[in-house]
Amino acid sequence: MNENLKNRVMFKMIKKMVLLLLSLIIALATVSLVTLFICSPGEIKPFTDANGNYLAGSLAEKTSIEINGVEMGMIIKAKDVNKPVLLFLHGGPGLPEYWLNQAYPSGLEDHFTVVWWDQRGAGRSYKTAIPSDTVTTQQMIDDTIAVSNYLRKRFNQDKIFLMAHSGGSYIGIQAAATAPELYRAYIGVAQISNPDLSEKIAYDFMLDFYEQSDHHKNVNALKAAPYGTPGYDRIRDQMMHQAGIGTTRTMDSVFTGVFLEVMKNREYTVTEKVNIWRGKAFTKKTRLYQELWQCDLSKSLTRVDVPIYFFVGAYDYTVNRHLSEAYFEKIQAPEKHCYIFEDSAHSPIFEEPDRSIAILKELQMDF
Repeated sequence: MNENLKNRVMFKMIKKMVLLLLSLIIALATVSLVTLFICSPGEIKPFTDANGNYLAGSLAEKTSIEINGVEMGMIIKAKDVNKPVLLFLHGGPGLPEYWLNQAYPSGLEDHFTVVWWDQRGAGRSYKTAIPSDTVTTQQMIDDTIAVSNYLRKRFNQDKIFLMAHSGGSYIGIQAAATAPELYRAYIGVAQISNPDLSEKIAYDFMLDFYEQSDHHKNVNALKAAPYGTPGYDRIRDQMMHQAGIGTTRTMDSVFTGVFLEVMKNREYTVTEKVNIWRGKAFTKKTRLYQELWQCDLSKSLTRVDVPIYFFVGAYDYTVNRHLSEAYFEKIQAPEKHCYIFEDSAHSPIFEEPDRSIAILKELQMDF
């Protein structure tokens, strides 16, 4: 066989392999897309009794309302619609958490009328027409107060509970301080105080953790992309989850624990799922994101005229537990308590739901 013939044969083999690979990629993409649509009917599952009948007095609703000129989405769940309203402010910033409640049931809907509100620019409230420079701290506080007033009127309750998680706690505690007359209590889950310092501590912790565990690949990655560099943002979430200090103590993968959980949630449509990621990316470009990372609430906000309660995960370095505790000590409030969850990282209400509910039930009896 001469050289030209060998080259032609080799070329044909390579061409066949490339075509086969492309066919496999197309087939996989097609199957994935079809599966995504099948898994995305977007209908809220109602509450039913043991016989599968609709549970009288319950509420399971996906709705949208106009808040300060922008249509915003929310999901409202309650086994008894007469229970106290609890408005939940998600973190991220820009990442709704209703999907997380599905993956790690909190049980909140057993005791509250829970409102999972997608904040301005996030999830079902994402709109391409929203200018990024209008998404500010003050605007989000104003939105929170407006949503609270809507819920008070709709459910005929003079005051509601305000619960905020992680990035949402930056807004939540300021809303509670601004309009204390609206709230029975404020519950800060993974309460933010000084995000920049928290992240520096997290970086040092992870570097030490991986050095102690002889995980040289992660040590090298962290040293090559220290906190404050663009490279750190790309590896940060996965590094935290592998170290057990991420979203939950046991969630070791952002892809399986976050992305796939969102994408397989049947109560979102495909568009809503896509908008969750579009909204998260959009929020990073807003003034809100910049203002959050520059804040130090331990200096700017030390008095809240409603009862406040902090839920702190013992393994939380996403929002540093020690900074949350130190901030708690500085705050003046009519009543306050800080609860440490010994088996939790960043999301104690989802990681230790039984203890969370027991505490919240006590709080309801106190009012």
